[in-house]
Amino acid sequence: MWAEMKKILVILVLMCAACGLAVAQQPSLGNSSSKSSKASSTKKQRVEPSVAWSVSEPLGLHYPSTIDTIHLDYHLTMVPTGVSDAWLTTGNYGAPGQNQIFMERPLMSDFFFEDAIEAWMHDTRTMRFYNTRIPMTLLAHSTGGDKYSNLDRTRLEFSGNVDRKTQVGAGLDYIYSKGSYDAQADKDFTWRLFGSHMGDRYELQTFFNHYNYTTKESGGITDDRFITDPAEVQGGETKVDNKSIPTLLTNAHSHLEGSQLWVNQRYKVGFYRYRRDSVTDTIIDRTYVPATSFIWTLEFKHAKHQFLNSVASQDKNFFDHTYLSLDGTDEETSYWRLRNTVGVSLLEGFNKYAKFGFALYGTHEVRRYTQAVDSITGTTLPEGLEPVPAIVPHRTTQNLLWLGGQLTKQRGSLLRYNATAQFGVLGEAAGEIDVTGDVTTRFRLLGDTVSITGYGYFKNLAVPYLIKNYISNHFVWENNFNKTKRVRVGGELNIPHTWTNLGVGYETLNDYIYWDENGLPAQHGGAIHVLSARWHQGLHFKAFNWTGSVTLQTSSNEQVLPLPKFAVYSNLYATFTIARVLHVQMGVDGNYYTKYYAPAYNPATMTFHSQQETKCGDFAIMNLYANFRMKQARFFVMWTHFNQKLKSGTAYFATPHYPLNPARLQVGVSVNFVN
Repeated sequence: MWAEMKKILVILVLMCAACGLAVAQQPSLGNSSSKSSKASSTKKQRVEPSVAWSVSEPLGLHYPSTIDTIHLDYHLTMVPTGVSDAWLTTGNYGAPGQNQIFMERPLMSDFFFEDAIEAWMHDTRTMRFYNTRIPMTLLAHSTGGDKYSNLDRTRLEFSGNVDRKTQVGAGLDYIYSKGSYDAQADKDFTWRLFGSHMGDRYELQTFFNHYNYTTKESGGITDDRFITDPAEVQGGETKVDNKSIPTLLTNAHSHLEGSQLWVNQRYKVGFYRYRRDSVTDTIIDRTYVPATSFIWTLEFKHAKHQFLNSVASQDKNFFDHTYLSLDGTDEETSYWRLRNTVGVSLLEGFNKYAKFGFALYGTHEVRRYTQAVDSITGTTLPEGLEPVPAIVPHRTTQNLLWLGGQLTKQRGSLLRYNATAQFGVLGEAAGEIDVTGDVTTRFRLLGDTVSITGYGYFKNLAVPYLIKNYISNHFVWENNFNKTKRVRVGGELNIPHTWTNLGVGYETLNDYIYWDENGLPAQHGGAIHVLSARWHQGLHFKAFNWTGSVTLQTSSNEQVLPLPKFAVYSNLYATFTIARVLHVQMGVDGNYYTKYYAPAYNPATMTFHSQQETKCGDFAIMNLYANFRMKQARFFVMWTHFNQKLKSGTAYFATPHYPLNPARLQVGVSVNFVN
């Protein structure tokens, strides 16, 4: 306890130091103090606003984004609710997980091991580029727990401009958590370099990401009663030492390592538009107006998965089958892909008739898979090993080609839309169809702008290679699966004035791929229907505020696609300012979802598979918190899961046999250095 208090004291001192640094720093991004404003006006210098943007595949279109400097709900960066209102997890922060709000769940990737840590990875989907004009550094550190269960996360983001058009940056994200239970620690380190050049004719956007992820695999606790009824398994003793709860695996690890290089280049051809003096007819200035652009996007991605279990007896007892080794497991599966996309686009707005943008493109991709070597087939099997049920090649290469088109309208106050159609023509991609789009309209209502968005897609996609062919010590399969077909339609209403957002979505899945009760990939031959409705709402009265969301969803086949029918997040808080400089948000928040047959976790493949034995859910995780901001410094203090013992016997399992973290104190600080 004293060690924990010393650690908290250190971070509180850092918070105070951060506030002192913040007072001495220049004003935060996008804001200005009266003193600096007066100085700027005196020198007649123009400081341009900072901007951030994200990009979309496959042509690198820009979409407005934000710079992470808001203190409201800052504490959510350190709790599972910050990922999803219904987050399926093995318990520890940064651990494998899956989003149980189906409409937010991404598609299965080519390298399925990565799907479990998708929330902690950085890729094209999460990448942000900046144009800050002045150098920007965002540094954050959060910590919690004691020396036996400590959780630490450190993040750094830097961006600086070489000139008005060229920017470079770097970032890192390091999660280290020992976990509240035995054999649960995880370590996730990612770093990235990025840059951009936004010239009149030439544009460049590029980044390089690298991640290194290691998690200890416990296999779950041996008896759920250590959480639900500790007195029964401890001879009447109700107090539990969480670290002493036995687990099914004690020395097993999963390790994932990978990198991604992404380069998007665009050369624009156009003309100059001149502005002339109305009296003298002389040229005052000129603006380059691009009409057509030629695009090349290159991506190289590499990933490697390792599963190790050095305790042979546990390895044999935990898994149903053993094919390659009786001395424990040490196996590796790797993958890389090289993707090139070339396109030409007619740009929106270069004249009054160009009301939209239109592009044609082609994408070629090479994929290489390398798996464990089958050294057993054709030999005399040692006693205890089973015959390998399929012949899976050690190395496989695929060549794929798609052709596509894109129609976009990114300007205009009344109507904006984006539609992309892509068709597979070569290799495993032949016959694929992927059509997706959305349209948004805006109009004024009660003095504010209201938006309505409709979206949808139709996908007829080939099943990833590793889902059809895989070999390891405990799992071997060879599947001849059909393409999966998915049709989704939905809409969203957003009313900022009343803090209201309503969304509804419907999806039909045919030949859906899932993980069955044995932890093997399977294909459901019929149709599965998912209907989802979500309501985000906020209320405010003077300093008091409430925000929350309610999600209702239903699956027509809960054995294949189990989902909690009801999920809710609620956040009640007050905001105020102390001495005109310290901005405070204090409140209590929590999330809850109903019981359902939550998928179980398979440590060897890092996948979540269906089961019909144990229900999870019907518990609340509540947090007491206070978020603060002074100038460029943000910090929080939070007591997570403070309601742990308020309801005796509550089974706080998101995944069968993997309890969530108990109550703990967490603190964090973030400073935005603007030079």
